[in-house]
Order: sequence, then structure tokens, then C-alpha cells
Amino acid sequence: MLSLEPMPESSFLERRPAPFLKWAGGKSRLIPQLAAFFPQKLPRGYLEPFAGGGAVFFHVRANLGAAHYTLIDNNEELIHCYRTVRDETDALIERLGAHRALHSRAHYYQVRQQDPGLLDPVGRAARFIYLNKTCYNGLYRVNSRGRFNVPIGAYPNPQIFDPENLKSVAGHLQGVALETGDFEQVVSLAQEGDFVYFDPPYHPISRTSKFTSYTPDAFSSYDQERLKRAVELLAARGCLVMVSNSDCEFIRDLYRDFRIETVRAARAINSDASRRGLINEVVVLNY
Repeated sequence: MLSLEPMPESSFLERRPAPFLKWAGGKSRLIPQLAAFFPQKLPRGYLEPFAGGGAVFFHVRANLGAAHYTLIDNNEELIHCYRTVRDETDALIERLGAHRALHSRAHYYQVRQQDPGLLDPVGRAARFIYLNKTCYNGLYRVNSRGRFNVPIGAYPNPQIFDPENLKSVAGHLQGVALETGDFEQVVSLAQEGDFVYFDPPYHPISRTSKFTSYTPDAFSSYDQERLKRAVELLAARGCLVMVSNSDCEFIRDLYRDFRIETVRAARAINSDASRRGLINEVVVLNY
């Protein structure tokens, strides 16, 4: 059962954590632009149904002071990793240190072949972080069977982890509800006055931009429409709702009854370096 009791402020908030995972579509660089649209005061809670790398959550946790927080993602490995960082920080740091000492091409592919379901909880989370920080372009992708399949990246000396940052992350995750599941769960959890931020897999703006594969299930146009219905329900309930997505006709038409703002984002993942650069993204708001 989720606890909605306010969490006490403590010394772990003194150092603001940085996302400890690389994540396609991560919002670290966009925070200055997005923050201009955040509510100035949160009377109740913050819920994020596509947790991802957590950049927005960490900013909100450090700056806006909600009474409670809920992170949801349908990537079971990701949510398990967050729980392990929160609850088994020291053991995880020790295991990651071993991966860093052993890092090589052979070690990478040996770890990639492991079945995470057969590992102990700390080993499973350490595998997730190690592969994420050493694979090509930081791209965590799975195939239709849910198996990680990205080749090793060309990093001569990857950092893999920062112990002090992981400790700060663990502190900021204390008391946070971490749930595995579909984004529609938020409709039954959010109440009037909550701030809900959606950062779904973006609707493709071209035939070659269909990356949605952090889980085996693609995020389709139908899912985008399901998301829009969830936004409508939350808005009618009195929640403050914010959605990030690609700037395209489909998304602008889908949210035509809402306020739509534009931000400029860096596109980092593209096999053609000439196509990496600043592009428009939309921010949908009901306030």
C-alpha cells in the first residue's frame, strides 16, 4: 500500500543527485527550460509514470518539496534498480566496483549473456547499471524476448558509477513509492493538487525515428491516445499535468485543446552524426 504521509526533510537533500543512468530522451539538459513550466508550489504530491533516468524527479525532489512522490515505469529492471540503489546502496557500490575492475570486452559480453532473473537482487541491479554505462551510446535496448542486445561502447575508461552520487540518489529515493506497471496506474493514484509529469516514448517524426525499445512492447499511436485520455481524466480531477513529446502534427492535433509550449532539445542518439543537433519538442500543459 502506498503511504501518502509527508516525508521529513533531512541532510540527504543537501547534495542534489545527478541521474546515474544514461537514458535516451533523458531530460538533464532540458531542466532549465522545463523548470519554467513547473508549478511554483506543490500542495500535495509528484507522480511520474515514465520514470526513465529520473532527471525531472531529482530536480523536483530537491526544489519543489512535494509531500510525497511516486515513480512508475513498465521497465521492471529499471524499477528494481531504483529500489536496490535506495535499499542496498553499499552492497551495490561494492558490486559495481568489481565490474569496473573487470571491465573489458570479454567481461562485457559475459555479463550481457547473463539472465538477470537468475542473479541475486544486488547483482541484477549492478548488471543493469554496468551494461547501461558501458554499452554503445548508453543505449539500453532489449529485443522481443526482453534480452539486452546492445554492443559494447567505445569507451577507453568508463566511469560506470560515482559512489557519492549513488548515496545521494539513495537518500532522495527514501520514502518514494516505486511501482512497476503501465502509465495508466497513475489515474487511480493521483488526487486533486498533485503534479503529474509524463515523459513517454516520443511519437516518431520520421520513418527512421521509431526507438521505443526499453521494454519489448513498442509505444504505438494507440498508446499515445491512451495517454491523452489519462491526461484528460487527471486534468478533470484537478491535477496539474505536464507532458513532453515530439513536435509533430499528430501530437499537436492530439492535444489541441491543451496549452502547448515548445522547447529546444539536443538529439544525441542517431547513427548519422550530421543529424544530431537541436530540434523542437513540445510541452503540453493543463495549467
